[in-house]
This record gives sequence, structure tokens and C-alpha cells, in this order.
Amino acid sequence: MEISSTFSGNGDIPFVSFFLALIVTVFCCFFSLFFRLFKFQQTDKIRSCNCACGSNCDGSMAVTATARVMNGGSGGAGGGQVAVVERERQQVIGASMMEQLVPEITTHALSYLDYPSLCRLSMTNSSMRRAANDDNAWKALYHKDFTMEQDSITPANGWKAYYAATRAIVNINQHFFDIIRDRSLPEMGRLWLNADYVKCIHASGEFFTGYSGVLGSWQLALNWEPAVNFQVRDVRSRVLPGVAWVTMKAYVGMEHNTHPMSMTNVFELHNGQWFMVHHHSSVMLADGEVADQPPMLG
Repeated sequence: MEISSTFSGNGDIPFVSFFLALIVTVFCCFFSLFFRLFKFQQTDKIRSCNCACGSNCDGSMAVTATARVMNGGSGGAGGGQVAVVERERQQVIGASMMEQLVPEITTHALSYLDYPSLCRLSMTNSSMRRAANDDNAWKALYHKDFTMEQDSITPANGWKAYYAATRAIVNINQHFFDIIRDRSLPEMGRLWLNADYVKCIHASGEFFTGYSGVLGSWQLALNWEPAVNFQVRDVRSRVLPGVAWVTMKAYVGMEHNTHPMSMTNVFELHNGQWFMVHHHSSVMLADGEVADQPPMLG
């Protein structure tokens, strides 16, 4: 059974991800080198000025220090201020390119990376880790990989955590179709929550409730129904603390001109693990159309 997934791909994707990360890294290195050369030239000019001043500069500094003391300041405090300014100047010179870019440019540059590349970038150094953990970057990645429907929400733990939770739910939902493809009743039993309130409505219209009833329906479907090749499209998910649901269209067979089934899967989080608690499948028909007998596996 061939199942489409949001994260399916071919062997070229890791190479493309590595190539994109390499391009970003090389760009950062060139920018940092240019910035250091620019600051080095400014430092040379300051040093030249210091050499040309000679004793006059020392005299000016002495006059300035005397003026501070007469105005209620102290030489020690003035020296502390000079030290602070010098330390800040050195920090600016040693800052990375990512730290000096405006947030909009940083977010735009990181938006070209996919999930594995962004994770690899965060493991290079501290500056890249801060940039790769930027909330706007993960929000952009969420919209690219999942949906634009949830643009107005504000995740409690940030977009990175929300992306990880959504990715986990989408993967578990894909595992549901893998179980159907492999016709594995034990795996189906582990996927469902062992509770009396779980519900399952197959595409045939049959309704089952309770863990035993639901597993009994899947045992019948997996043992007696013919193999079904589901092509899953338009996957949409919503994750809340403790509960999540996924809606999708599942086409029977390879042709997309057949009537799709509209499916909804609901999951609950128990002891750090997601379990299915509700499955509903129905055939989508146009007005006046009559469907063939739908498979129970839906």
C-alpha cells in the first residue's frame, strides 16, 4: 500500500538540506570577514590618531580627568566608563553576522531552510543556535510545512515547541495508515486508547464504541477487506494541550478522480504518549451522486 506523507521524499532531500545549510554558512563567513576588515581599518585610523597626538593627547586626557574631578566626578569612575566603552567596542567587533542582522533579514534567510537544516544549524555554535531558535523562523517553517490557517494563534511554549508537537501528531496520523497497509491488528491495538469512550465510524457507516468494540471492527476489516491503497492529501492538524485532531482527504487507489473519503482522527495525550480516541470516515459525494459500497477500512 502506498501512503503519501507530508514528510515523504527521496534521497536527494538530505543533500539539498546540507547544500542550503552550507550556502547560509558560507554567506555568514563572508559577511563576518568583511565586517572584521572594516572594523580593522577603523581601528588603524584610531591608532594613527593616538600616535600623532603624542603628549598632547595625554594632556587632553589629564585635563578631562581634572574637569571630571572638579565637577564632582572621580578618576576611577571615568576610567570605569572608558573600560565599559572599550569592552562594548570589542564585543561589537567580535560579534557574528547573525547577531548584527536585523530580525527581518534573519527570518527571511532562515525561511529557506527545512526542518533538518534548521536543526543542524542550531548545533554549529552559540550564535547560530540563538538564530535557529528564533520564534519567527519556526513560525515561518510551520506555515511552509503545515498550514497558514493558524497564523493568528500564539503558542504558549513558542512556535518551535508547537512545530514539534504538530510534527509528532502528523507522524502518528501517518502511522495509522501504515498500520492499515501492514494489516497489523496488534499495532492498531497499541495506537488506540484503552478506554470505554473511544469511538470509530467507518466509511460504511457502521458505528463502534469502546475499546473492545473498536478493535473488533478493525479485526474484521483487516482480515476480510481487500487491500486498499490510500493516497492521503490536504492534511490539517490542530494541537492543544492534551488533545489534537487531524483532518484529511483519503483517495482509494492511485486515481484522484475517484470519490475521496473525508477523515477525522482525534488523539489524546496520556503519560507523554498520543493515543487515538476517535476516527470518522465518510465518502464525499456531489449532489445527486450515489457511491459504490465504500470499504470498511476507511
